[in-house]
Amino acid sequence: MKRILKFLLKLIAGFFLFTIFFVILYKWVPVPFTPLMAIRYFENPEEPIQHEWVPISEISPHLQLAVISSEDQNFLNHSGFDIKAIEKAMDENKTGKRLRGASSISQQTAKNVFLWPQRSWFRKGLEVYFTFMIELFWSKERILEVYLNSIEMGKGIYGAEAASQAWFNKSAGKLSAYEAAAIAAILPNPRRYRANPASNYINQRKNWIVRQMQNHGRFHLN
Repeated sequence: MKRILKFLLKLIAGFFLFTIFFVILYKWVPVPFTPLMAIRYFENPEEPIQHEWVPISEISPHLQLAVISSEDQNFLNHSGFDIKAIEKAMDENKTGKRLRGASSISQQTAKNVFLWPQRSWFRKGLEVYFTFMIELFWSKERILEVYLNSIEMGKGIYGAEAASQAWFNKSAGKLSAYEAAAIAAILPNPRRYRANPASNYINQRKNWIVRQMQNHGRFHLN
């Protein structure tokens, strides 16, 4: 029993050291690939992976504001978890309607960089852990930078630069407000929807996001 306990303690300590190392490493180093990229590759090796890391200074402020306005309007104010959004989602889900998510940008970043896309309590628990860790060690600017460089934005398309080139044939720094909103509009299901040309549904979401951007106004990352 003592040997088993000692082994488990070493395993737990190793897990914490290993994860803390990578969280601190990615505070400065660009994330080269994500578990989702690897999964998509093994699912369909013929689908090319488009991904190019760019610093946040080279990503249009329109896109930064678009994803905050559409995905997590309290991003700058919460510590990783938007409690009000979670409570609202739980209330709406109890009505039996289509399940509503309430993952913050921090949670989505933690999931994309460190975990796999699966609905389970175990993975959700790890998501909470990694969300806490990146909020502890990273700045909000770094979280947004990693998010915009890592998330899936189309079939085989990952990150703002690849999405900008694929959908609008321009660099991420030159996106207009409506182009940025179009990319943000497809994020709930980027493998199903297209940013350009956009369907009526995506156009409606795009216009809604632009209105939210106008209401949200300018923002400042600390």
